Amino acid sequence: MAEAYIVGAVRTPVGTKKGALKDIHPADLGAHVLKELVDRTGVDPSAVEDVIMGCVMQVGPQSLDIARTAWLSAGLPENVPGVTIDRQCGSSQQAVHFAAQAVMSGTQDLVVAAGVEQMAMVPMGSSVAMAMEKGMPFPYGEGWGERYGTQEISQFRGAQLMVEKWGLTREDLEKFSLESHRRASQAIEAGYFDREIAPIAGLAKDEGARPDTTLEKMAGLKPLRDGWALTAAVASQISVGASALLIASEAAVKQYNLTPRARIHTLALCGSDPVYMLTGPIPATEKALAKSGLKIDDIDVTEINEAFAPVVLAWQKDLGADPAKVNPNGGAIALGHPLGATGGVLMTKLVHELERTGARYGLQTMCEGGGQANATIIERV
Repeated sequence: MAEAYIVGAVRTPVGTKKGALKDIHPADLGAHVLKELVDRTGVDPSAVEDVIMGCVMQVGPQSLDIARTAWLSAGLPENVPGVTIDRQCGSSQQAVHFAAQAVMSGTQDLVVAAGVEQMAMVPMGSSVAMAMEKGMPFPYGEGWGERYGTQEISQFRGAQLMVEKWGLTREDLEKFSLESHRRASQAIEAGYFDREIAPIAGLAKDEGARPDTTLEKMAGLKPLRDGWALTAAVASQISVGASALLIASEAAVKQYNLTPRARIHTLALCGSDPVYMLTGPIPATEKALAKSGLKIDDIDVTEINEAFAPVVLAWQKDLGADPAKVNPNGGAIALGHPLGATGGVLMTKLVHELERTGARYGLQTMCEGGGQANATIIERV
């Protein structure tokens, strides 16, 4: 099987709901990273064979195949097509998988994997508004009801169920959140993200990290529901952002004089309990490790999406992972989670952290709506 290489990886800073990026059209956000990716890699953009872009809420400004509109908005060649995909929060990680699979299969040589989400402009849940307006079961049909009944299906309930199943406490969650903010703030101050970020609208740094937060401040927040351990402090932030990576074959690397930065080592994904919803990273990681022949201790850096603190804490417990090697520069609790862009954001962070530290293996995994997860292992070259 042919090898697939990451030869470019770039992202916008992740903006907050009311921050500097709130009024930028999502097609322009996507266009910004696509143009920057072309400029940084020096690739002939007309040689790109497809643009695969993750986006979760594909309505309003994010409708009509935003992969295509973002590419054209960037002023890039009309001969290059684009397709928009939705694997919920893992959409742009799945874009990386699809791009790598196209290259590994030998059917394509240069593919862009990207993601965008403008959560200030297109709120989470917008894509199901039509179903609710028409009185349809939100958002499931009769077959779902026969299988799972009428119980609540939500990421919030799923996170609380994980708290209970894994025996976590509110203090556990808040300590984890505090550490995420500490690591993120330290990384921002040290400039660890500067190389990977394409500044836009005068913003060059991620907006979400709170260096002044404390356990005392978190303790004063009300739980999302009475009796729950979850508060807003232990959940990912509503965000705005975009990301883009260029995946190339060995032949394309030689033909276009590109520089490989990481090899796509292993791809895995799985389904999991849709009621718990957020547990998928555990079996997905186990599957990826089994396929790769590696052990968790062989992984130098892990980026696991901090949708909620219990997702990472449960994963660490079951995998036996060293917390020091997991989200070493903070995660979505501090840095934000622009849904369809996050997979690409995490992969971009992972590539740059492997380069910064000289480490070899990186793992990325994230929970996804419907009870799913992707896991990707890359090797720095």
